[in-house]
Amino acid sequence: MKKFTVFLAALLVIGVLIANGGLYTVAENEYACVVRFSKIIETTAEAGLHFKVPFLDSVKVFSKATQFYDIPPSEVLTSDKQNMTVDCYVLWRIHDPLKFYQTLTTVEKAEQRLDAITYNELKTVMGTLAQADIINMEDGAERNAIYEGIADSVNELSQTYGITVEDVKIKRFDLPDSNLNAVYNRMISERNQMAEKYTADGNYDASIIRNDVDKQVNIIISNAQAEAAKLEAEGEAEYMRMLAEAYDTEDKKDFYEFTIALDALQQSLTGGEKTIILDADSALAQILTGG
Repeated sequence: MKKFTVFLAALLVIGVLIANGGLYTVAENEYACVVRFSKIIETTAEAGLHFKVPFLDSVKVFSKATQFYDIPPSEVLTSDKQNMTVDCYVLWRIHDPLKFYQTLTTVEKAEQRLDAITYNELKTVMGTLAQADIINMEDGAERNAIYEGIADSVNELSQTYGITVEDVKIKRFDLPDSNLNAVYNRMISERNQMAEKYTADGNYDASIIRNDVDKQVNIIISNAQAEAAKLEAEGEAEYMRMLAEAYDTEDKKDFYEFTIALDALQQSLTGGEKTIILDADSALAQILTGG
């Protein structure tokens, strides 16, 4: 009886071990591959409890989620044989776990493969662009088109490994430290030359505008002076005509001359000096002396 109890207990322990070894669970965001003797015999993406052969089968689990891989900075050569440092990242996910396991096995190897594919594509694309074009590239649409082209090419090559590349983005595209200062100085010199050219063009245009304004002002002033002289002459002529009409007899003429003489006398007596020297034959002298 004792031996039978021990035997049952041993069977129970073996059953528990077999049950534990024959079950596995799959989460919502996971793929599971059942491996037997280094070969995948089953792949599932269905969440829940699944069965496998105890002791013979093992389970490899891979994430369905989009994964982020930050590629280490590396140098590429432009079309004009200039080195540039590119720093980028890749967003990728596994879409075929069977193919992924057969070709890469682990996420670490997948990242190494993505690193090589992305670098080769960057090297190819940037090799068609000159350094000056890359540095001065200001059109966002053109830059995005380059990124999309790189991402599409990397994604196409990654399909072989059961990987989908969702995006490739360049975080920094810069010059190597060895020639960074030289290029910056060249850029500053070019900008200074452009600024000097804009300043010279502006001064030239300003001088043309000033000369034109001065010319217009001189023309306006000359025309105004000519018109004023004309009006003044016409006024003088009209004044003389009115005088001639007003003093058209000898008596009126004498009276006019007398009033003019009185005005002159009045003007001469306004200062501090009251001594007047007159000709004895002048009308004023005769009036003042009672002649």
